[in-house]
Amino acid sequence: DVQLVESGGGSVPAGGSLTLSCAASGSTGCMAWFRQAPGKEREAVGMIGLGGIAAGGDPEYGDSMKGRVTISRDDNKNTLYLRLMSLKPEDSATYYCAARDSVFCYMSAKVFEYWGQGTQVTVSS
Repeated sequence: DVQLVESGGGSVPAGGSLTLSCAASGSTGCMAWFRQAPGKEREAVGMIGLGGIAAGGDPEYGDSMKGRVTISRDDNKNTLYLRLMSLKPEDSATYYCAARDSVFCYMSAKVFEYWGQGTQVTVSS
């Protein structure tokens, strides 16, 4: 199985930015970021196919943060990134990295076999 380890979370003021990283123990197909706030369902932030943009795997983004996030991956390093920008207090959540063996991406948590432990992002007003 692939192990995923997120890093880069922290506390930032509203309007700030953060870059999250997810290191995978091996190669994977589609990778994605999800987030979950207390009392709310887990929601998709975005996903990216194997090889990223260079291989035609354009990222897709969930509605909640579209326009304020950028997903990228470095398959040489087996690492996924999430750049968060113009953060709002309502973006405070635990952010999870997910991956699946298949190269096909679907914006659903159900299709991802591998999950990280999550990294906390807190945005203060």
